[in-house]
Amino acid sequence: MSAPQGIPSVDLSEFLSDDSQKQKKFVKELGAAYEGIGFVAVKNHGIPKTLIDNLYDQIQRFFALSEDVKKKYDIPGIGGQRGYTPFGKEHAKGKSAGDLKEFWHFGQFVEDNDPIKEEYPDNVEVNELPDFLPTGKKAYQTFENTGRHLLRAIAIHLDLDEDYFNPHIENGNSILRPIHYPPITGEVEDGAVRAGAHEDINLITLLVGASADGLEVLNKNNEWVAVTEIQDHIVVNVGDMLQRLTNNKLNSTTHRVVNPPKEQLGTSRYSVPFFLHPRSEMPLNCLPSCIDEEHPKAYEDITAGDYLMERLREIGLVDDKE
Repeated sequence: MSAPQGIPSVDLSEFLSDDSQKQKKFVKELGAAYEGIGFVAVKNHGIPKTLIDNLYDQIQRFFALSEDVKKKYDIPGIGGQRGYTPFGKEHAKGKSAGDLKEFWHFGQFVEDNDPIKEEYPDNVEVNELPDFLPTGKKAYQTFENTGRHLLRAIAIHLDLDEDYFNPHIENGNSILRPIHYPPITGEVEDGAVRAGAHEDINLITLLVGASADGLEVLNKNNEWVAVTEIQDHIVVNVGDMLQRLTNNKLNSTTHRVVNPPKEQLGTSRYSVPFFLHPRSEMPLNCLPSCIDEEHPKAYEDITAGDYLMERLREIGLVDDKE
């Protein structure tokens, strides 16, 4: 199976093997992709197809529920960090038109005595779908494990200790976001698209499958490149937190989800990104090894938690007063 068009492909099984040459090859290829387009396709990623199929089955069942039922799970006062976010509420940074999507958030499942549990809202059960939360939990923890391996490789590429990220992502503030882009059946607000051009805020994003095309990545020539044929791969991109930490060495690339062609306007699109976040106290201060005369420090010091709150306000999920 070929890699998604327009972005490089890597094989995670090489990094997880006992062959040091294969491990080095993986790190080199991953690093080159992230210093370039900022996106990579990963095969042999360790997320079973049966789990992906079960997850998509459950999310399609949820989004098929009535609006009144879904709105029961729109929880006020938590910035959309758990449960349901209705259609059109979120918008890209710097835009006013709401994205043409609705989504759900699964968050961290803290199962030890870590006091960070007090920072996180509880995950939400859907009474109408008893398998929804258990399936989301299994997917969340599987994505998180794959992301942990990728961050180990990134740390090696950056000449950090291989386990540099581990304490920062242990019980981190990651989000699994099933998204439904409903059929476009009428007039839409001027400039509204399924997901406006944006960069992700987190460390890395893992995207498994999508029920239709639409994802596009902006390359260094300022050209939009369609990402297609994602069977057997997941797509993993750099987020703003990692770009900031590495003083722009790694590239958080602009991407979007465009509206479908006219003949497909009446169809839904589903996707499930996993936004891998660190714990809120992680400093995002530019790494000294990424600062030199040619690359002066580009960002002020900030923690991951404060940076996240800035972005949630910018995209409309948290009120300015919160």
